[in-house]
Amino acid sequence: MKYKSSTIKSKWLKTQWLLKDPYIQKYVPHTLPFNQRNLISMLDDYTSVFFKPTNGSGGKNIIRIRKTASGYQSQLKTSKTSYSTSTQLYRDLNRFAGSRPYLLQKGIRLARSNGKPFDIRVMVQKTKQGAWVSTALFSKVGSPNKVATNYNQGGTIKTFGKTMKGTDFSSTFAPSLELELKRLGVAVGESFDRHYKGFHELGLDVAVDSKGRAWILEVNTRPQIYPLKALNDKSLYHKILSYGKHYGRFK
Repeated sequence: MKYKSSTIKSKWLKTQWLLKDPYIQKYVPHTLPFNQRNLISMLDDYTSVFFKPTNGSGGKNIIRIRKTASGYQSQLKTSKTSYSTSTQLYRDLNRFAGSRPYLLQKGIRLARSNGKPFDIRVMVQKTKQGAWVSTALFSKVGSPNKVATNYNQGGTIKTFGKTMKGTDFSSTFAPSLELELKRLGVAVGESFDRHYKGFHELGLDVAVDSKGRAWILEVNTRPQIYPLKALNDKSLYHKILSYGKHYGRFK
């Protein structure tokens, strides 16, 4: 059986869908298409801004921009460049983008687990009966000097419970966050169904900031689960596969 689940590449289109839902919109960080005016307005409002390819995946070509005492600093992977004016910064980003569309997103200060930044993947799948279920939560723990936490950017996959134990949040925070994120996953699945047909699974990348507030960084319509094989306990991997069989997910 062939894999059947709709794929939407454009992060901007998916962001617009999320913003149309009153329950979900409060989870969406301020996001705008990249142009000079939007860059200047975002840098006026926030100390850090992310520059992301609209159609990118795997954390590739994401640049973090930070305000500094002498202007701005951009960081791609571990490489940093300084600028004294927003015009110079814009020129460089524009050259980097070429003809590819990019987005600007408010930077979220990620909570840390044992000193390392992390975000959470919420896996949402449809049952045979067509109901959305949040089937798995796990985390991607980044290295402190990298821009993205993705597995293929050197991030490490950890269980949700283990990651939360390494944070400064209270012991009651993790169960309530888990409940909140599972509810959010189902809401996003139902929201996406209202805009387009044929989705069977989604992967939400959710940041938790230092105050414990959750933010949807992105919704993946073709989420990869192979990194879960790196865990000693393969139960999450097998659970996702058992839900995915009926739409052709076998790995």
